[in-house]
Amino acid sequence: MKPSEMLNQVKTLLGVEVKLEQMKLENGTVLEADAFAEGNEIFIVTEDERVALPVGDYVLEDGQILVVEEEGIIKEMKSEEDEAKEEEVEVEAEEEEEEMVYATKEELAEVKLMIEEIKEMLEPKEEKEEMAEETKEELSAQEIPTEVAQELSQPAAEPINTNAEVSKTQVKFNIASKRKMSTLDRVMSKMNKL
Repeated sequence: MKPSEMLNQVKTLLGVEVKLEQMKLENGTVLEADAFAEGNEIFIVTEDERVALPVGDYVLEDGQILVVEEEGIIKEMKSEEDEAKEEEVEVEAEEEEEEMVYATKEELAEVKLMIEEIKEMLEPKEEKEEMAEETKEELSAQEIPTEVAQELSQPAAEPINTNAEVSKTQVKFNIASKRKMSTLDRVMSKMNKL
């Protein structure tokens, strides 16, 4: 037995006649509720059963918008005009936020300082080299103890010898030198010569 038939039998036994309102969506889907008002349950009507309406915004045939935030329960009903007004209010609020803001004198002074710093960074290398020489002269003019100067003048480590000469040291073993050479001995002696 189908659920809708069982519901009808219960209604007839109790003598209660409940009429549910029905409305259609733009795409033709039939919706059913006790009343299309906030807080009421709403279902999709199919041939076999009623299914709770999923969460979302739905446009009805008459142009109203049905909002469902909890599955199967109506949050609100609003007309397209209300929706359009809300969008206009949002657009106006965004436009108000985008109003022109003018800089203060302090902000302009900060910007000028930053531009000057950037220009200094972009000066030619020659000027920087001249400045580096001046700073070296200033450092040399300062008193440096003789011990520190001697230590700084010596290399930090001994230089690495990059000479590629390899010295071969051949070790020859003369074990049992009086015996006859075997095949293995001959092979090893030839390998030693290489």
